[in-house]
Amino acid sequence: MTTRRTFIKRTTAATAAVGIAASMPAAMSACSPDKLVRCGLIGAKGMGFSDLRAFLGQPNTECVAICDVDKRVLDARLADTEKLQGKKPKAYSDYRQLIADEEVDVVIIGTPDHWHCLPFVEACQAGKAIYCEKPLGNSIEEINLMEAAANKYNTVVQVGQWQRSDPHWRDAVEYVNSGKLGKIRTVRTWSYQGWMEPVPVKPDGEVPAGVDYDFWLGPAPKRPFNPNRFHFNFRWFWDYAGGLMTDWGVHIIDYGLYGMNAKAPKSVMAMGGKMAYPDDASETPDTLQALYEFDGFTMLWDHGTGIDGGYFGRTHGVAFVGNNGTLVVDRNGWEVIPERKNKQDLVERVELQKGNGKGLELHMANFLEGVRSGNRNLNCSIEIAANTARVAHLGNIALQTGRRLYWDHENSRFINDEEANQYLVPSYRSPWKLPQV
Repeated sequence: MTTRRTFIKRTTAATAAVGIAASMPAAMSACSPDKLVRCGLIGAKGMGFSDLRAFLGQPNTECVAICDVDKRVLDARLADTEKLQGKKPKAYSDYRQLIADEEVDVVIIGTPDHWHCLPFVEACQAGKAIYCEKPLGNSIEEINLMEAAANKYNTVVQVGQWQRSDPHWRDAVEYVNSGKLGKIRTVRTWSYQGWMEPVPVKPDGEVPAGVDYDFWLGPAPKRPFNPNRFHFNFRWFWDYAGGLMTDWGVHIIDYGLYGMNAKAPKSVMAMGGKMAYPDDASETPDTLQALYEFDGFTMLWDHGTGIDGGYFGRTHGVAFVGNNGTLVVDRNGWEVIPERKNKQDLVERVELQKGNGKGLELHMANFLEGVRSGNRNLNCSIEIAANTARVAHLGNIALQTGRRLYWDHENSRFINDEEANQYLVPSYRSPWKLPQV
């Protein structure tokens, strides 16, 4: 397993080798803002196509290739993209052919989570810049390998935690860091999604026409085709994803960490499960609370599917709870709710500061600036995304083991808990193998 210590050794060596970077694959070299940047999209149905639309909304961009294992999705997205840019991209059913395409400067990865690691590492090796959907990886070992690959090959990476580029979220963090809230004792992060209905049980069935189902499974275990495990609902099954914790959690937990300038927790424990819909088809919890211990504060993650009962009347958000007041932020905006003593507010109330709803567009603009300049210090760089994804996975592992876990960030292992450490490294189905970095 790639430990934090071996990772640091590798990245230190990679940094020392910057002077000979021309001898190995590298991301697209710095170029003029007027230069055309060409992308290839891997995984085109959901957020992948939203990312592509945001990419094409930026000046001097073009999509030259799209890859998907579902021919119906592929054909539809080729037609959609032709309408957007007036030119039809090339079609691929194997991501490796897209990565090998010399016309492709940038790879957008919009696949299910279990298919992030392999194309990511191979795109790094091929010298492509990468925009990858969140969460970065589907296991902590995958995350370690992806981070090591990006640093070894000096790859420009942006991960789709687009709130990092949203001005009102950044303004909220600036206020938190001002000290006006006083000592912050806890950070509440949550997502209650009423529109996410229970997944009704369905029998296994025939693979839809035009779908390469074995390729879709890839490194995941071999299973009969079931419509519940395909396309959007893949996120509710452990083979492919981590449920709401890694779906929304990486967005929300990310800002809890950002506001507190925090990285790895000292320990984590979690409770939850299929409390609301015990008989539906999903595996991941519809109800979960994970409590993280940091130096000087705690962070709570709380989620529920099928209901909208979040904190402060918001379905999702982050609350920084300080001695003088609480700052609450979500995708709509942020506000400060003062504490009161002796009928006096301890901090000035701040009414709702509304967001502009342009986070994804700004995130993509930041990515393209990095592609053109060679700047790797983007708003959601590989280091930021890897750290946040690890923290989310730690909460899921605490739930699955059912006990408090103590984390050794330096060595990327749990302390004195070999059972918990078994969750860190995935077992890939042959012929797929974890990449070597």
